[in-house]
Amino acid sequence: MNFKYTVSILIFSLCICSDQIPGKIQSNSIVLKNGTIHTVSDSTFKGDLKFKDGKIVEIDTDIRTFNTDRVIDISNLHVYPGLIAPSTTIGLIEINAVRATKDYRETGLFNPNVIAAKAYNPDSELIPVTRSNGILIVHTIPKGGRVSGSSSIMMLDGWTSEEATLKSPAGIHINWPQINIPKEDKESSKRDKNIKENEESSKINKEIKQLEEFFKKAKSYYDTEKLNQNIEIDLKLESMIPVFDKNIPLFIHTNRYEQIRSSIYFTKLFDVKMVLVGGADSYLLTDLLIENNIPVIYEHPLSTPMRRNDPYDLKYKIPKLLYDAGVQFCISGSSSNFESPHQRSLPYEAGMAVAFGLPYKEGLKSLTLNSAKILGIDNQVGSLEVGKDATLFISSGDPFLFETQVLQAFIQGRDVDLNDRHKMLRDKYDQKY
Repeated sequence: MNFKYTVSILIFSLCICSDQIPGKIQSNSIVLKNGTIHTVSDSTFKGDLKFKDGKIVEIDTDIRTFNTDRVIDISNLHVYPGLIAPSTTIGLIEINAVRATKDYRETGLFNPNVIAAKAYNPDSELIPVTRSNGILIVHTIPKGGRVSGSSSIMMLDGWTSEEATLKSPAGIHINWPQINIPKEDKESSKRDKNIKENEESSKINKEIKQLEEFFKKAKSYYDTEKLNQNIEIDLKLESMIPVFDKNIPLFIHTNRYEQIRSSIYFTKLFDVKMVLVGGADSYLLTDLLIENNIPVIYEHPLSTPMRRNDPYDLKYKIPKLLYDAGVQFCISGSSSNFESPHQRSLPYEAGMAVAFGLPYKEGLKSLTLNSAKILGIDNQVGSLEVGKDATLFISSGDPFLFETQVLQAFIQGRDVDLNDRHKMLRDKYDQKY
């Protein structure tokens, strides 16, 4: 009986597990011939692209080929750099309703020592689904608490989390204290409303004070460590050293005007680099953002405005407002754990911003080169340039359009499998009907 039970479990596991095999390390030079090359950093032209040992070695109108080259004819097709999802929990969560598959948060308020890459699941079914739409790199972030931990930039291919890691740590993440403005209630008196506002203000001040105390302690630890004095190792405080060295930024998650403003002054107080994540009200503080050289990971254009009296299309127009003001920004889907399965829709988030005024090339940059610059990986990815990683995809057309198909993708020269669960179900029910 036990033997039958064990065999049943094994068969069931084999049926539900992913049968995709990570791409093999590139062995031959590959030449993409006669396609439309979208370099992003420079021009778009009809021509060829060659990569070897995972790196782009030549981009030209007529590249000479050799017998040892693998030549792929891409006439009437397009080549783009791999898209980057700059704020997601992919790899840290599988099924929202199943607690055992959620690994994106730790208990406690202050956990800068948590490293996203350590919990990353390279066998997640969400990875091939996301990859199928041209998203080849993700910035995977921890959630929860006040200081959530350090994020990691992952390539969507690899046997292990170590193989998939492009950069780790990428930055420390802070969930800025929420300012919840009490709504008016017909049954509540003005006095009750004032009491609620005072209570809320007191709560926010207390939470910011706690954060300040933690940073003062971390800064003191950093100063002592720099003086080479013997101190007891504290893993949480040790994790903050790259922040004070300005090797990695603080990613502060917040949306409202008041929160953004206070978070900027907080980072100025401790002289650290900041990246704003969320940024629904960022268009109201463009001068302050530019003055302090703060880029924005603008989340979820395909969502409703925060305020009842905001124009219906405000969220779609904010990327254009940031671009016009000269703020460095990129576009992300929501980093909510509930949105992880929908990161495949990232190109359509940027497409909506383009439809509402953002120049097309800037829309493309917002998913590639701008994301790479903000995440500090633009020396490797984000555009098609000689010397950069051959992380790119071949498509039938514009990635912002629903009808476009991603036909082939390479991550550091590895030819990756573009099959996924959605395609498998499509093929299955094509047979049925």
